[in-house]
Amino acid sequence: MSTAVVIEAPGSHRVVPHEPREPAPGEALIAVHAVGICGSDREVYQGNRPDGYVRYPLTPGHEWSGTVRAVGAGVPSSLIGRKVVGEGFRNCQVCDRCHAGETTLCGAGYEETGFTQPGAMAGTLTLPARLLHPLPDDADLTAAALLEPAACIAAAALKAGARPGERTAVVGTGTLGMFAVQFLRAVSPAELLVVGTRGDREALSRQFGATDFRLKDQPLPDDFDVVIETAGSASAARTAASLLRRGGRLVLTGIPAAGAEGLDPTDLVVRQLEVHTVFGAPPDAWSHAVGVFGAGLLDPLPLVTHELPLTEFSQAIELVGAGDPKVGKVLLRP
Repeated sequence: MSTAVVIEAPGSHRVVPHEPREPAPGEALIAVHAVGICGSDREVYQGNRPDGYVRYPLTPGHEWSGTVRAVGAGVPSSLIGRKVVGEGFRNCQVCDRCHAGETTLCGAGYEETGFTQPGAMAGTLTLPARLLHPLPDDADLTAAALLEPAACIAAAALKAGARPGERTAVVGTGTLGMFAVQFLRAVSPAELLVVGTRGDREALSRQFGATDFRLKDQPLPDDFDVVIETAGSASAARTAASLLRRGGRLVLTGIPAAGAEGLDPTDLVVRQLEVHTVFGAPPDAWSHAVGVFGAGLLDPLPLVTHELPLTEFSQAIELVGAGDPKVGKVLLRP
């Protein structure tokens, strides 16, 4: 019998026996290969997630990969045995925003795997089959477990609309920042600058395609066409805006703490900056991420530093919040 992590309430969790839930019509049952932990999982455990964006008791896990074990009525049987990843947002499919493809803005309200619906920190996961994205047969499922954060950055890359020959930059050197570097590199920019607070990330940034690396407190340019911010602080957002030329394009993906002072609206208007934001990933971003991954243009594996069994959930949460520069992406293996 397999196991599952259940967070009963903030700060309280158990590892319990897990029984697969057979798929209902339109659903698929996934054998989970690996599940990633990010800062939002730590928020769920600590009780810092905003009201309405978590529902206890909960099995967390929104970053995952696996193999289809069974399907319900109305789902093609050809999916059985396929390697897959899956979208987290449980959109209604019928509201105006869903019809427009903006499923992360679903008018029916927020529902997401691993936050308000059972997640992948278990032996299996049952979810609507329409959310699945099949992978190539030879895909590395350990690497694919990182495709959820990659899809969020794919959404940012699509909104940024970087073109070959443009000058591009990324602010932030965590998992999201390193994915942003890879997506921007794929469009052949003239320059690709990475700005961060950790000098030890320079080598990895350059490995992924950066042409320049600078620490946040070093002199920075102000004439870039496109900047993607991934660090999740108000100061990072301001740094990102300062890198842009007049009329440049900024995409914010990080979520600062509540009450943080934001960008200067006068500066945005006078310099005519184009500002976009990203929260989650709609279907087109998932398709883009899976396609880039399948083409070999996205390499998540160097970001993984720890793989632990599901029973070591507590240790994994501690690693994610320790601030240790040697800790990158932490995966759990059911």
